[in-house]
Amino acid sequence: MVLCYLWIVMKTKLFLPAAALATVSLLAQHGAVSPPPTFHKVDPRFDKLIPPGTVAEKLDDGHVWSEGPVWNKKEGYLLWSDIPKNSIFKWSPKDGVSLFMNPSGYTGTAPFTGPEPGSNGLTYDAKGRLTLCEHGDRRVSRVEANGKKITLADKYEGKRLNSPNDLCYRKNGDLYFTDPPYGLPKRWDDPAKELPFQGVYRIAKPGSKDSKLTLIIKDLKAPNGIAFSPDEKILYISVSDPQNAVWMAYNVKSDGTVDGGRVFFDSTPWVKGHTGSPDGIKVDKDGNLWAACPGGICLFAPDGTHLGTIEFKAASANLNWGGDGSWLYIASSSALYRLKTGTKGAGW
Repeated sequence: MVLCYLWIVMKTKLFLPAAALATVSLLAQHGAVSPPPTFHKVDPRFDKLIPPGTVAEKLDDGHVWSEGPVWNKKEGYLLWSDIPKNSIFKWSPKDGVSLFMNPSGYTGTAPFTGPEPGSNGLTYDAKGRLTLCEHGDRRVSRVEANGKKITLADKYEGKRLNSPNDLCYRKNGDLYFTDPPYGLPKRWDDPAKELPFQGVYRIAKPGSKDSKLTLIIKDLKAPNGIAFSPDEKILYISVSDPQNAVWMAYNVKSDGTVDGGRVFFDSTPWVKGHTGSPDGIKVDKDGNLWAACPGGICLFAPDGTHLGTIEFKAASANLNWGGDGSWLYIASSSALYRLKTGTKGAGW
């Protein structure tokens, strides 16, 4: 979700309507450099996860809106999206930052009239194939071994998806993703919006003979981040609705669908006076949630207790584990950060 960003027209070579240009002009006055975060402890358990003295290292800055970081375990580098630039960037300890893919989410020939054409959430499947949520092309895609993209999902019951946002795989190969309308030029009111809801979907084992797309949640206004508990019995969904800025928790049934939806944590009172909203989510090995939230990255115990916040002045979008599994990479507004935690990501 784009909450604040600078549009670099000459680099993207895309057209912005006058209203968007006016917004960009206003945002440009505030600069494109994100200040470093601070740490706010609420519960003593925070010190185990973020040891005292931890320092966040800025790896890159000057982007428009950074999103979807993911670590390539095989080759040891990080990828992340810059949605307005329609690009994926790469960072490695050896070579630093480079352009990895452009275009990343919109491959049309006509100028894209909205501010968010590119890829958003990124992940890898069990075979190490990059899987993307693409705003402009309104699909979930996968990069094959030969470098070609294939479409995993772009329609539900014959109607085009809104703009897939974030995604995660289960250990059995099923893929789950959220589909709010942030990539559509006019979002909920866009004339090209074909579905009357914002869904959460499951693709059963993409590429298998019995692969199919199933709608599992349809009653959330703005489903965004998505993650499983370590035992995959709970599916978490962040809702980036300023009027209902919550994280939802659902029971995962044996057939891969969900039930028992309940509010895990409600941050609606934090929206006013803070930048950001519930966005990307990741879970550590002990089931703690690390979630982009109003004010930065919030840490929650599995029972929903707020443990503390990595506080950013700029809106933070997403995060992921990397390196040996204890390094946390954070996409915050124009920048990319990393910090060493006292835990490891689930599955490391």
